[in-house]
Amino acid sequence: MTGVTVIGLDDTDSRERGMCTTYVAATLADAVRAAGGSVERRLLVRLNPAVEHKTRGNAALALHTDLPVDRALDLASDHLALAETDDPRTNPGVVVAPGRPGEVPDAVAAFARRAVRELLDADEAVALAANANYETAHAGNGRGRVGALAAVGAWRAFDDWTYERISYRERERWGTDREVDRESVRVAADEGYPAVWDTVDRGEGYPLCVPRTPCPVLHGIRGDDADAVRRVAAAIDAEPVARRALFVTNQGTDAHLRSAGRVSDLREGGSFRVDGCVAGAPETREGGHVFFELGDDTGETECAAFEPTKRFRDRVRALRVGDRLTVCGEVSDGTLKLEKFAVREPVTSERATPDCPDCGRSMASAGADQGYRCRDCGTSAPGKVERPVERDLEPGWYEVPPCARRHIAKPLVRGGFDAPTHPER
Repeated sequence: MTGVTVIGLDDTDSRERGMCTTYVAATLADAVRAAGGSVERRLLVRLNPAVEHKTRGNAALALHTDLPVDRALDLASDHLALAETDDPRTNPGVVVAPGRPGEVPDAVAAFARRAVRELLDADEAVALAANANYETAHAGNGRGRVGALAAVGAWRAFDDWTYERISYRERERWGTDREVDRESVRVAADEGYPAVWDTVDRGEGYPLCVPRTPCPVLHGIRGDDADAVRRVAAAIDAEPVARRALFVTNQGTDAHLRSAGRVSDLREGGSFRVDGCVAGAPETREGGHVFFELGDDTGETECAAFEPTKRFRDRVRALRVGDRLTVCGEVSDGTLKLEKFAVREPVTSERATPDCPDCGRSMASAGADQGYRCRDCGTSAPGKVERPVERDLEPGWYEVPPCARRHIAKPLVRGGFDAPTHPER
């Protein structure tokens, strides 16, 4: 493309009423082509998963096109009519920026990184867009301009990208039960794995790629290879598809995680990676949620594996006090909600009452500071001994199952981790 324009948009969908910002972007791409322009790529950017007012995925979208800015702004503004603004929580925004997406100003790229990891407000986005001479449009309070500007800056801000092939339903079917052959999904997922991931949850037995909301999406196939996600999507037997679109995305990248040097560095409203030791034994509480304390020399924090993480909770229950871990997850209300953890140094022994070397029976205390004595044989020992313990956990990384994984969280099957991995499928 000769001249380049980036169109960013966000917050067109509703938790109750449906719609999907990817659909708005896909139809906008069609309109761009109908107007004589071309689309180099569609970008799907998952923002901070800790944002309270988000819809489930918290996705912002960008189109990299060659339309002039004024024409791009007109088309994008027209497409705000697709937003579910009858829901007062839906407040769409558009940002249109001239120039190549990899050459946005430093401040815009920094804003995109922060939008994935922090809580930002629309006033900052509007001021920054104006300073960069970008055009904007919005409806409602325009909160969507935060995500729209982040989507504009994302191509420069991040360097790890994956793909999603999204198939959309015919409009008259929106809000009705989806007709998708589950066996065809399973077969296609098996053939595409591991280049294509999180298509089904084999432990829970249902297709993750098929949403259960009234949105226009029929299914979305995610993976590391564009051709592979196309093949898997095409192999699924389902109701008629109205349109398909390929998105470049930061899904499955862990772009939301910040490294915390110490437990005391953890902060509300963000997602972190931090090292520590298990300071309190795992405890299962009402509802099936599992909690334990993680600590270092600066303090302790509560970690949790909630019931929706299913079999992952058994991994957490297998932890012991003293295990050295790296944990990853969002901090909310003082609790770190686990997405994955690595066992670095598991406890392999414990202090135990010695056995009698003659009869093999367990010795009894001989009194305060007097060691242990066998009542039958009279043999003695100065104190407790180290005894090996059998562990159900090996060193390495463990993760929540696909059914509980956040869109932006990196599946272990993608590789690049600093220890052995134990992927969930």
